[in-house]
Amino acid sequence: MSAGTTGTATGEQGGAAGFHGTAAEELRGLLLSRIQDVPDYPKPGVMFKDITPLLADAAAFGALTDALAELAVRHRADKIVGLEARGFILAAPAAVRAGIGFVPVRKAGKLPGATLAQAYELEYGTAEIEIHADALTPGDRVLVIDDVLATGGTAEASLQLIRRAGAQVAGVAVLLELGFLQGRGRLLGPLDSAPLEALITI
Repeated sequence: MSAGTTGTATGEQGGAAGFHGTAAEELRGLLLSRIQDVPDYPKPGVMFKDITPLLADAAAFGALTDALAELAVRHRADKIVGLEARGFILAAPAAVRAGIGFVPVRKAGKLPGATLAQAYELEYGTAEIEIHADALTPGDRVLVIDDVLATGGTAEASLQLIRRAGAQVAGVAVLLELGFLQGRGRLLGPLDSAPLEALITI
């Protein structure tokens, strides 16, 4: 479970959006201390941000779950959407902690029954994600959770799916935002003033 950063990132900044003061810095410090840098993986020039040590640490994973659940409550979410695949790991326990439902957004062909599909552009070609057609109801407020915001393509497609289902976007929350890939800018329009919360920005 990991996040890749292409090239070299110039330090780590910001973090714990929506959280302030000493508690925010303590949370950010704890999470960063459990994320391992793996250089030149999966190819030379990429710095891999491996979150598996964080998941293996009960205190760190619990703090992350609490933070994401707090965001869901703060933004009055009725359901949490998790993006395949690492988003599932973060979103499901946050939904349980917040006392709301969890809905998976999966790669095309992975969900049984009737689905809504959304294609989106990749650097080379296209991809497609799906959600169960009856997973969201009109008026639901939905928070999207993923591990990393990179270029923003998958998150943007998920926002389109949510609105096509008749639901409202409560926001997007991620553990890591790779700011130099400018995914935030891509999401400004699709978010339509809904918040984008990154616990750590690098």
